[in-house]
Amino acid sequence: MSRIGKKPITVPAGVNVTINGNEVTVKGPKGELHSTFNPEISIAMEGSEIIVTRPTDDKNHRALHGLTRTLIANMVEGVTNGYSKTLEVNGVGYRAQKQGKNLVMNLGFSHQVIVPEVPGITIDVPAPNQVVISGADKQQVGQFAAEVREKRPPEPYKGKGIKYADEHIRRKEGKAGKGAKK
Repeated sequence: MSRIGKKPITVPAGVNVTINGNEVTVKGPKGELHSTFNPEISIAMEGSEIIVTRPTDDKNHRALHGLTRTLIANMVEGVTNGYSKTLEVNGVGYRAQKQGKNLVMNLGFSHQVIVPEVPGITIDVPAPNQVVISGADKQQVGQFAAEVREKRPPEPYKGKGIKYADEHIRRKEGKAGKGAKK
């Protein structure tokens, strides 16, 4: 039995969960999320807990069991607390600012890089070298953060570019680093 799949998901107060067959809708203070899951996995509401069960010990059912439970738990967590990713902009002259609903970044190009805010995602720039992306949908927050990071990924020699706050950049030595030949 899956250790993750058999754990019940506790629904906090103020969160409304609607289960219609294999469709789950979760409403909370941070928003509303809707998702459709595999019909072979059964999802049931018992009191203030969501129980996910699988029909057999087939390899596919075992994989879907834990996945479904985790996705529903992420939906409940997202509408309760939300998710956020922090990006750091490193480099001389590299900076970010918010203009209206757009994220405007100077990244060493001859032009400014403009990223519009998408529905369900909020962009905050607390400092010129820091961008905080937050929202209720974990997958959408992660995807948007990856798209912003893709505009100028960090390079391994000086570490210039956009990186996650908890990311470590492996550094390389320059061409004179190994030892000069005589």
